[in-house]
Amino acid sequence: MAQHFLLSAKARTLSIVKIAMMPDEEIHNIFKQIRWSANNGKPICPHCGTTSKPYNIATRNQYRCKECFHTFSITSGTLFASHKLPLKTYLLAIAIFTNSVKSLSALQLSRELDVQYKTAWVLSHKIRESLLDDTHHDDINHEMLTGVCEIDGVYVGGKTKQINQIADRVDRRKINHPNKRVVISLRQRADNSDEVIGAIKTKTFVLKSENTFDINRIVNTYVAKGSEIHADEANAYDDLHALYVMKRVNHQIEYGGKNGENNNQSESYNARFRRMQYGQCHRLSPLYLSNYANEIAYREDTRRKSNGAIANDILTRCLSCGISNEFSGYWQGNKRVAERLGA
Repeated sequence: MAQHFLLSAKARTLSIVKIAMMPDEEIHNIFKQIRWSANNGKPICPHCGTTSKPYNIATRNQYRCKECFHTFSITSGTLFASHKLPLKTYLLAIAIFTNSVKSLSALQLSRELDVQYKTAWVLSHKIRESLLDDTHHDDINHEMLTGVCEIDGVYVGGKTKQINQIADRVDRRKINHPNKRVVISLRQRADNSDEVIGAIKTKTFVLKSENTFDINRIVNTYVAKGSEIHADEANAYDDLHALYVMKRVNHQIEYGGKNGENNNQSESYNARFRRMQYGQCHRLSPLYLSNYANEIAYREDTRRKSNGAIANDILTRCLSCGISNEFSGYWQGNKRVAERLGA
């Protein structure tokens, strides 16, 4: 029997011990190579874009452009802008976040890095923000899913405490709680030309209920017409039969049908999401539920990559993103005002 990828040496290309032992200069060079990869790691002025004029202010770890006299650092204009922690701490945070395959609580991160809980909470959410796909909710420029796709929902929050006496208890599934949400996962299966098996692309959406209107809009927007879709017997998926090849599985009877109908890849997403919810974060606020849902989608899509490759991709995303609009100055009042729902 072949060895599982996660047990192989190929999956372990990142060492937290080595990062902790790296000198500050080496850490700084790693950030430079990723931040200014287009210029072979040489500084580029973020103000005027010149590549030949910036010079180093060694005593401040900053650069100044001779062309426009703009002073900047290696993290200027990124998610780590105006940082107060050493660069090594941010690299360690990304490494710890990468190795926590079922997500990472802010409390655990604060203990690992020996920083305040508030610092760890904002840092973990900045990393989650970097994982968001800019075209994910763009109805024009997004990439359509094709081939065989699966769709399913997992309900989050909105539970009420059960009454002590069994005679007075009610079915909590029928209670319309204001904080109850459903995370819809839409996954494209790998085909024979792909290097991995299972699913290769995942998109997530947060809804207040698994309803026909939102499901139709999501699928019609993100799945190419004529594709094959596997779903369960929920009524919200009935209208999809008109435009797609539908295969349904009744989970009250079986997990997979006789003709191969199943949504096991979406169920795999649901399982990892539950492990994050119950084992790590415990309480997921509806306000930031979309970020948590997208994080699990990213972890599912990169499950066959080494931890070094994943950490490098996350650091690249953090240094390529602009300054966070929602988590810069979070504890000073700059907070998200509305949750992200629908497609």
